[in-house]
Amino acid sequence: MAKLNIVLYEPEIPQNTGNIARLCACCGASLYLVGKLGFSLSSKYTKRAGLDYWDSVDLHKIDSMDELYKEFPNGTFYYLTTKTDKLYTEIEFKEGDFIVFGPETRGLPEKYVKDENARTIPMMEGQRSLNLSNSVAIVAYEAIRQNGL
Repeated sequence: MAKLNIVLYEPEIPQNTGNIARLCACCGASLYLVGKLGFSLSSKYTKRAGLDYWDSVDLHKIDSMDELYKEFPNGTFYYLTTKTDKLYTEIEFKEGDFIVFGPETRGLPEKYVKDENARTIPMMEGQRSLNLSNSVAIVAYEAIRQNGL
């Protein structure tokens, strides 16, 4: 298992997924794409955003979160959302943790944002959300800051 696992639940924008794949290649994180994708992995936009890093990505396509939980029954999962007051900086990351991000236009389903491991990235009041690839980078590098590459 990777030191860090990034999970994108039903991502919609190929450029974001490509950028995140590149980030995962650079920091040694595994990338799990869960559920229905809003694009094809062979999309020119996805490939262009990931540049020539795709061969270095530990990429997994999973049909559902339940399947991911079944594969990693002892995994610790953190859910990033704008619908909580608990900050991502309160997490004490450990090797092998899973950080789950929702689709760009609607975020994670209610059952995940109500979980005790739901966390947020602080923003100015009145703003809707950060870009998905920026959010992944912020949280991934906090985990790296705590534990190293």
